[in-house]
Amino acid sequence: MDALTLLIIRHAEKPDGDATGPGLTHKGKTDSKSLVISGWERAGAWTALFGSGLGGTTYPTPQAVYAADPDSAKDATDPSRRPYETVLELAARVGLAKPNISFAKGQEAALVAALLPLSGTVLVAWEHKAIIAEILPRLPVSNADQLPTHWSGKRFDVVLRFDRTAGGDEFEFTELYPCLMPGDSDKPLKSDPNDN
Repeated sequence: MDALTLLIIRHAEKPDGDATGPGLTHKGKTDSKSLVISGWERAGAWTALFGSGLGGTTYPTPQAVYAADPDSAKDATDPSRRPYETVLELAARVGLAKPNISFAKGQEAALVAALLPLSGTVLVAWEHKAIIAEILPRLPVSNADQLPTHWSGKRFDVVLRFDRTAGGDEFEFTELYPCLMPGDSDKPLKSDPNDN
C-alpha cells in the first residue's frame, strides 16, 4: 500500500434549539439540515487550517476531500447538508471543484473501501455517530485501543488522524485538538460524556 494520511472530522455545528439559531444554506436560506452561523465559522476555520499550508505537517493540506452526499442517505435517516457544507470552501481552496460526494450516509463500508487504496492526504467530513460506528471499525489500525468509542454531540472540534507508511497495511491513530474557536476543548473524546 502507498503512504496515506487520512483526516476525519465531524461536520460543523448544527441547529440545537434556540441557543444556536437556525440552520442556513450557503445562500442564507433557512434549512434545518444545514449549518448554523457558528458552523459556517468553523467551516471557515477548517478551510484556513487545512487549506492555507499553515497547519504544517500536523494538519497537512488534503489532495482529496470527501463528504456525505448532501441529497441522499442510504440508511433510515434523512440526508444532511452539513458534512458537505463543512468542507465546501476547503475543497475549493485546495483546487477541487467540490468535495467528492460519491457516498451517502449508510454507505460507509463502500467509502472506506474506496479510501484504503488512496495515497497522499485525504480529508473526510461525516456524521459523528456513523464515524464511530461505521467508519472507524473498518480501518486497520495498529493502536485501535486508542480509538474513541463515542463522540459527544457537543464536540465539533476534533481531528482524527490516521497515518499509513508506504508498504504498510495498518494506520497509526492520533487524536488532534487544534482549538480553532472559543470554547474548543483539548480533551480526548473518550473523556466526554456519551451524549450522542
